[in-house]
Amino acid sequence: METHLQQEQSVQRRGFLAVLSGPSSAGKSTLLNTILHKIPRLCYSISATTRPPRPGERDGEDYFFLNVETFKHMAATGELLEWAEYCGNLYGTPRQYVEESMAQGKIVITDINIAGARQIRDTMPEGVFIFLMPPSLGELRKRIVNRGVDTEESMRMRMAEAVAEMSAVTDYDYCILNDNLNEAATNLIAILQAERCRVRRTVLHMLGQ
Repeated sequence: METHLQQEQSVQRRGFLAVLSGPSSAGKSTLLNTILHKIPRLCYSISATTRPPRPGERDGEDYFFLNVETFKHMAATGELLEWAEYCGNLYGTPRQYVEESMAQGKIVITDINIAGARQIRDTMPEGVFIFLMPPSLGELRKRIVNRGVDTEESMRMRMAEAVAEMSAVTDYDYCILNDNLNEAATNLIAILQAERCRVRRTVLHMLGQ
């Protein structure tokens, strides 16, 4: 007869996709970089792109580098969970990479804009959707200014877009206020760990399920 410890060792967790979204400059990338190595079996979703590799970038590690024809075929056949054009290049989230990683019991996480999150909600509604809220519009503007890459007109457009995007928070499963990076990281880790423990993600081999 199996011991209790042996039974627990036969429990496995199904993986899932977590989508971290929010207005531009809300701090999505910084937050992800803070927690990526703190949760076992957590991996970042590798995007596909038609832009050429930059020095040091590797195919299949930094991006999946595709030609335009292949990318558009994937988009047309549902092989991308979401995609968009940015600065003349195409970017998207390959379905196969996400599903294969989930099948291995991994949590796949991606940071993406509001429009991309809407697409993923349509193509993979069972995902976990997390909204990252900036502490205030004033702080958001300060972060945009500190980037030093936007004109005054561009900043006005970004701020107007951010105001509109914040109303999308009601479409999400969770909301994290990013007024303190350590607290935001703690909250994100707690959400991911709780979601991993959901009964529907549990495979009990000793029960034959």
